[in-house]
Amino acid sequence: MSTGPGAASAPAPDAHDSPPAPDRSRKSSMFSSLSVRNYRLFFLGQVVSNTGTWMQRIAQDWLVLSLTGSSTAVGFTTALQFLPMLLFGLYGGVLVDRLPKRRTLLVTQTAMAVTGVALALLTLSGHVQVWHVYVAAFAVGLATVVDNPARQSFVSEMVGPGQLQNAVSLNSANFQSARLVGPAVAGLMITGVGTGWAFLANGLSFVAPIVGLLLMRARELHIVERAPRGKGQLREGLRYVAGRPELIWTIVLIGFIGTFGFNFPVYLSAFADDVFHAGAGSYSLFNTLMAIGSLAGALLAARRGTARMRVLIAAALAFGAVELVAATAPSLWLFALLMVPIGMFGMTVNVTANTSVQMTTDPAMRGRVMALYMMVFMGGSPVGAPIAGWITDAYGVRAGLAAGGAISAAAAVTIGLVLARVGGLRLSVGWNHGHPHVRFVPREPEERERLATVA
Repeated sequence: MSTGPGAASAPAPDAHDSPPAPDRSRKSSMFSSLSVRNYRLFFLGQVVSNTGTWMQRIAQDWLVLSLTGSSTAVGFTTALQFLPMLLFGLYGGVLVDRLPKRRTLLVTQTAMAVTGVALALLTLSGHVQVWHVYVAAFAVGLATVVDNPARQSFVSEMVGPGQLQNAVSLNSANFQSARLVGPAVAGLMITGVGTGWAFLANGLSFVAPIVGLLLMRARELHIVERAPRGKGQLREGLRYVAGRPELIWTIVLIGFIGTFGFNFPVYLSAFADDVFHAGAGSYSLFNTLMAIGSLAGALLAARRGTARMRVLIAAALAFGAVELVAATAPSLWLFALLMVPIGMFGMTVNVTANTSVQMTTDPAMRGRVMALYMMVFMGGSPVGAPIAGWITDAYGVRAGLAAGGAISAAAAVTIGLVLARVGGLRLSVGWNHGHPHVRFVPREPEERERLATVA
C-alpha cells in the first residue's frame, strides 16, 4: 500500500488486525532489540531518567496537595504540564521531522534537567510556592512538546523496522519498571527528608540519558531522510492521518482514554488522603501496584508479533470496567489490588496503540503523526484533569473515577463498532463448547453491498 502523502486512497483496512510489521521473517525474542548497541545505551539511560521522572511526579503532586489542600490544584498542575502539548504538539512534530533527532534530544533532556534542579533548590531553601510548581510543570511541558515525538521517532532510527515492535514495547516496560522504583523511593524521601530531594534526584538523573546519547555511534543509526523546510507541512500531516481510518480512530480512542481515564494524579492522591485517610506512603503504594500491572502489560506486548486492533479495543473496554469497580472499592487494600489490572489493561492500550500507529506510518511522516498521537493522548490532560479535580471536589473522588471508567468503556465499544463497520466486519455471538463466543467476522458480500448502497 502506498503510504506517501500524495498516495491515492487505499481500500479500507481490516479493523480486526492492523497491517503487519515489516520484516516478519525474523522472529524476535522478548529482549531482542537490546542487542543493538545504540538502543541499549538509550534504554539504560532511560531507566535512570524515568526513575527520576516518577519521583518528581509523586513529589510534585504531594507538594501541591500539601501547599493547597485542593485536588483541583493538583489537576491544574497536571493540566499545565500537558497544556503545551495541546497547544504546540503538532508544531513540535513538524520540527522533529526536520531536525536531527539525537541532537534534539540532547537539548530537551538538558532543559528538563535544569528545571528539576531549579525546583529542588526552591523547595530545599524553603521558598517554594505553588506558583513555582506551576511554572516548573509548564516548562517541562514545553520541552516535552519536542522531546516526546523525537524519542518516539528516534527508536526506529536506532533499531530499524524489524525490531520496532519489540523496542516500543521495551520502552514502555522500561518506563513502568522505573515506575516500580520511583514512587517507592519518592514516598521514602518525602516522609524522610522532604520533597526537595526527590526533585534534585530527578534533575541529576538526566545525566544518564545525555551520556548515552553522546556515546552512540552515528554510523550505526538507520537514518531517515529529514523533511525539508516548506509550507503546508502541518496540514500535510493532518491530511495523512485523516485519510487512514486505522490511524484516526486509534488516535480518537486514545484521546478519550487519556483525557478521562488516565487522571491518576488526581484520583490516587484523593483516595489516599480523603477516602482512606492515609499518607504519602499509600499514594506511593497505589502507583507502585499500578506499575506492576503496567510492566506485565508491556512485557506481554513485547512477546506479541503484531499490534492487533481487537486487542486494543478489548483492553480499553476492560480498563474502563475495572476503573468502575475500583470506584466502589470499600477498603484500601481492595482498591490497591485493583491498581494491578488497571495498570495492565491501561498499558496494553498504550503500547498497542503506539505500536500500531508507528508501524502503519510512513517514516517521513512519523514525527508529525506521533506528535498528533502524543498531543491527543497527553494533551487531553489540560481538559480532563481539571474536570476530574472539579468532580472530585464537588461529588467525591469515587464519582470522578467512575465517570472516567464509564467514558473509557463507552469509547471502546463505540469505536470498536465503527472500526468493524469500516473493515466490513460484523459482530458474531454464539456458543462454542458450552461457552459464549463473541467475535467480529467478515460480512457476507450481499450485506456489504447493501451497506454500501445505504451509505
